[in-house]
Amino acid sequence: MDEEILSIVLSNIRIADQRIGDIKAQAAALSVGEKRFTELIDRYGAETVKSSIKELKKRAAQQMRTRIKDIPDGLYQGEGFVDSDGVVNEPLRIVMKIRKEGTELYFDMSGSSPPCLGPMNSVIATTKSSIYLAIKHIFPEVPLNAGTFEPLHIKDPDGTFLYAKYPRPVSGCAAEVSQRIAEAVFLALVKAIPELLFAAPAGTSGNLCIGGYDPKLDRNYVMYVISGGGYGGNSSGDGLSNGCSTIGISKTTPVEVMEQFYPVLFEEYSLHEGSGGAGKQRGGFGVNYKIKIRRGTAKVSMVMDHGRFGPQGVLGGSDGGVNRVHVERDCETYIPPHLSKDQNIIVEVGNTIHVSTPGGGGYEDPFLRNPEFVMHDVQRGYYSAHQAQERFGVVLNSQNEVETKATEKLREAQ
Repeated sequence: MDEEILSIVLSNIRIADQRIGDIKAQAAALSVGEKRFTELIDRYGAETVKSSIKELKKRAAQQMRTRIKDIPDGLYQGEGFVDSDGVVNEPLRIVMKIRKEGTELYFDMSGSSPPCLGPMNSVIATTKSSIYLAIKHIFPEVPLNAGTFEPLHIKDPDGTFLYAKYPRPVSGCAAEVSQRIAEAVFLALVKAIPELLFAAPAGTSGNLCIGGYDPKLDRNYVMYVISGGGYGGNSSGDGLSNGCSTIGISKTTPVEVMEQFYPVLFEEYSLHEGSGGAGKQRGGFGVNYKIKIRRGTAKVSMVMDHGRFGPQGVLGGSDGGVNRVHVERDCETYIPPHLSKDQNIIVEVGNTIHVSTPGGGGYEDPFLRNPEFVMHDVQRGYYSAHQAQERFGVVLNSQNEVETKATEKLREAQ
């Protein structure tokens, strides 16, 4: 560890003593990787290791091409929307055109929105890796290495917000724009391979930051919260509730831990009822949480998405519920103008921050859902009886029992 370089890095990080562990973990990972790779070379020889790496890449490319071959040739289109760039309160559109020829896929996003003023521009590395991520979601059994992506050909989306060039701000691209790009891929290819795909997931990391001074501990702090949401319904079942983001494997730090380290109290952590998009296979549900400031003054900032548009349903399914944020300060309710993006909201003792994360989209016509499943959802509190009738066409009596079948569509399907 170069102490001089480390001091430069730490001097540019808020609450550096709480972040040094991240840097040490990265250094340790590199050290372990070097050690194990050296052991492979010592055991088998450099040439054998090189040829093995080459063979692994070749086999991964072959497997990916085998999966792509089963997709019907043709041109498929999907789209996704970023709520706003955080500066101009207008949505950013992602237009995804995918052409399939033989064993190759060609991606064109040139019809997307132009570069934006806020930090939602995406660097080309993130744009491309988001497509790789989406295809790996669709074909998870294909091994992951450089060969996996040889059959994927991505046209540079020059002139759009998906190909950021200096000095465009880009801090939000990895967490949020990446997931909209992946969503556009899913929505395009669901028309071609519906049995392998799904409605749109919550698709936001739910980044919430609370930073301030804790008078009891006499120190500054930055508390970072990420949260889960609903997955989209699919051909074989309903979407998962409170699942991790499209780009990650974690949801949030245990609330008990955050309450111990920071001057906050979680007054609620619950299921975002009603947020699952209606469908034959409904979407999963997001979560609600409510944070109360216990000591000192703090600032709240957030970079989330799907506050303007809920995750899209597919093949006749309905969209999932949207992301919601509001801050209660004394007798005032503050709703961010950009719905899910804002910064430097001042909060004091007793103020609360409320967040409801998105639910997943629904898969296929909601009126084809088994009424017994709808009844169970109502009994568990996932939907109200009114929502069951409005969204699924299922009428329940006062005991929440199915009184009539939904529609003729269900009988025809059966």
